[in-house]
Amino acid sequence: MAGVSIDVAWKSLNKYEEELCGDKVEILKTEDSDILILADGMGSGVKANILATLTSRILGTMLHEGAQIESCVETIAKTLPVCKVRKVAYATFSILQIFHNGNAYLAEFDNPSCVFIRDGKIVKYPYEIREIGGKKIHEYRFAVKKNDCFVLMSDGVIYAGAGSILNLQGWTWDAMAEYTLKCTKKTLSASRLAVMLSQACEELYEEKPGDDTTVAVARVIERRVVNIFTGPPQNKADDERLMHDFMHSEGKKVVAGGTSANIAARVLGREITTKVDSRNPDVPPMAVIEGIDLVTEGVLTLGKSLKLLKKYARDEFDEEFFDELDADNGASRLAKLLIEECTELNLFVGTAINEAHKESELNFDLSMRQNLVDQLIRTAEELGKHVKVKYY
Repeated sequence: MAGVSIDVAWKSLNKYEEELCGDKVEILKTEDSDILILADGMGSGVKANILATLTSRILGTMLHEGAQIESCVETIAKTLPVCKVRKVAYATFSILQIFHNGNAYLAEFDNPSCVFIRDGKIVKYPYEIREIGGKKIHEYRFAVKKNDCFVLMSDGVIYAGAGSILNLQGWTWDAMAEYTLKCTKKTLSASRLAVMLSQACEELYEEKPGDDTTVAVARVIERRVVNIFTGPPQNKADDERLMHDFMHSEGKKVVAGGTSANIAARVLGREITTKVDSRNPDVPPMAVIEGIDLVTEGVLTLGKSLKLLKKYARDEFDEEFFDELDADNGASRLAKLLIEECTELNLFVGTAINEAHKESELNFDLSMRQNLVDQLIRTAEELGKHVKVKYY
């Protein structure tokens, strides 16, 4: 499978009454791969946080520079401060590297095994054990398939519920893997899975986690392109050229803005139908143009969409967030498209001053729309999307 992309998300619960989390997740992009790292520092609180941060940073930096796993592990062993009591420098880690050509590499040291789901089944992968600097590293090299799903976790996950809800042993790896499988039947979104799994842990711990508890989810997706046309071109003569470029791009088509929708309908020779919706008074109604996947109003809708995208970029997503994301209005539908169905974003931006706002007190002219477009570019790039912009 070539042209592989991954959808990645993670959620951490801090140990009860701890300010800092002793688990750390790093997500990195190299020229030819995506790397997901989860490190779990010994103990909890500040010390664990420092151990985990050092470990994930060293691994991330070195792997990014193309170092082999042996030298990474040796560097960590030499760098980490040694615990006075237990005489070990200790942080466990999992590394998942997925190359754009479809090859993958998984390395694990003392963390619970990765849950690997393919074609609706839990895969027991045949890892090899290698000893590096006295540490036993589990390694597995393989090729990914579309919709493969991987969950890396810290040991707080499999001990969830120990001593209380689930008697002594806690959730166990098998039970957690089965639950993950059940969740993948409901959703394939990495962030939704991360929320479901993290929430299950929190409930098992009765909201008082006995350890730092982290899940990091990666899912293999194909490249998906979304095209957005917003704002009329500076010269009316460019309407046809913009629409030609826009319609001939592969992927989903979104038109944002009343004037833009009128141009699209006119050039395509199609009708616009406005969907009247009384349920969402805050978001202007959507419209329908045959051949376009989503037609929304401009400035207000983009502004509301951006709020959701930024919240997501700050990792502030939970069940409530997804309820809002699933709402049937222009802003939510656009945000959902960009979060869950987009690896590449093409923007077709007209730079004419909008006649509709020219005289009004709102005066949301070019600068307002341009500001929103700039924020959209920044936020989409933060979310790991490849963004291209064409101005007309």
